[in-house]
Amino acid sequence: MSTLFTKIINGEIPGRFLWQDEDCVSFLTIGPLTQGHALVVPRLEVDKWTDAEPALMATLMSVAQIVGQAQVAAFDAPRAGVIIAGFEVEHLHIHVFPAYGLDNFSFAAVDNNPDPAELDASAEKLRDALRAAGHGAKVPQA
Repeated sequence: MSTLFTKIINGEIPGRFLWQDEDCVSFLTIGPLTQGHALVVPRLEVDKWTDAEPALMATLMSVAQIVGQAQVAAFDAPRAGVIIAGFEVEHLHIHVFPAYGLDNFSFAAVDNNPDPAELDASAEKLRDALRAAGHGAKVPQA
């Protein structure tokens, strides 16, 4: 059975994509910690990050770093945060988000009802920042 993320990757469920390549995708989460919070997800269904091949983890972290750099630029954040939790969906995913302080690392602060217009605007800001950084070939259209 396909995971929620596989359904998003396959276009069965809509997603606000920021990045697409042969190994992984990045899209905005619908429960952001901060504006611009994205997930980096492998196309391959792997449940736990500890079960992933080292090469896949290296690819995912490389993309997470690129997305984090775009978040810092697009949202004027002092840092980009990264969390690998894995309890929400049984498909490996890396949370990457603009971080302004340690309080941004608490899932208790998730916005469970974000404004869709703000999500769309955040996605466009991040796609623009990724293109400006030279990653346009991996950045899909809205």
